[in-house]
Amino acid sequence: MSTTAFDRVQAALLDRPRRFAVTGAAGFIGSNLVEFLLRQGQTVVGLDNLSYGKASNLDEVKAALTPEQWGRFRFVRGDVREPAACQEVCLGAEVVLHQAALGSVPRSLEEPALYHETNVTGHLNMMLAARAAGVRRFVYASSSSVYGDHPGLPKHEDEVGRALSPYAATKRMDELYGEVFGLAYGLPSIGLRYFNVFGPRQDPEGAYAAVIPKWIAAMLAGEPIFINGNGETSRDFCYVANVVQANLLAAFASDEAALNQVYNVALNQRTTLDELFVLLRDRLAREDKHLSRLEATKREFRAGDVLHSQADIGKAERLLGYRPTHSLEAGLEEALPWYKKNALAAREKGGA
Repeated sequence: MSTTAFDRVQAALLDRPRRFAVTGAAGFIGSNLVEFLLRQGQTVVGLDNLSYGKASNLDEVKAALTPEQWGRFRFVRGDVREPAACQEVCLGAEVVLHQAALGSVPRSLEEPALYHETNVTGHLNMMLAARAAGVRRFVYASSSSVYGDHPGLPKHEDEVGRALSPYAATKRMDELYGEVFGLAYGLPSIGLRYFNVFGPRQDPEGAYAAVIPKWIAAMLAGEPIFINGNGETSRDFCYVANVVQANLLAAFASDEAALNQVYNVALNQRTTLDELFVLLRDRLAREDKHLSRLEATKREFRAGDVLHSQADIGKAERLLGYRPTHSLEAGLEEALPWYKKNALAAREKGGA
């Protein structure tokens, strides 16, 4: 059996441990990155202001690791809007994995200034700190939202439309800064355009929660399920393990042509909201038969959202060696126990 690019990265990590800085370390994607790196014997400094990230996410990581693995982690409570905090976590780091951001399209329409301060000024602060610290590679989270109103499917990295929300605009600006810092200052960076990531530690609560954890929690609680639009809106859902892989491949890409680029991170598949509803309902109905009769309620399409999203992942496959390990169905099977456990704990806490 031939080895993959990701196999080779993992072997390199075990052969020579590195020091990583992970921003948004207590968030959904950030905490998954922290756990993976610590399992691989790396040293990690995490930054989070705990406004959206949760200390409980890091508690879960700690519980899943040995004391020796956890002992290589240091947490800094701080904000990417604070240059000093950015400088602290970058000091001595070889690689920065910058995940800290505000991520809701609807909320960005309500608070554009806050989104600019966090997602753009915060991103710039981290790049300045990384440059000053001599960081070898800067990998950052972008978003499929940058494609805006471009009608083409699947989405190709070099074809973007008009941004439809302040959130999308901030991510496009982050990509521009990544390109500029590579050209002007020689800081190698790679941006990853995430498409609808899901998995353990994804927050099901709040008005802006992602659809998969929100629907699972609602189904288990017997609450109504709402679909924005006619149900034909489609997304390229990507399990978090694939995102972890993409970050590490970006961190160690050796081909000069791969640097100072942006890449789609997804599956190159489209799943409609109607199809997603059935997938989730049928899986949960295995243990609770009455859920098989559950139906969703349609309502108005949400402002700022795009109708369809599907990623061409050929560029990431070619230049990074990206090979998704989890399909939507496989990711759901792996994540469902966590979603159910988390939903039960939330209900018990609410009823206490």
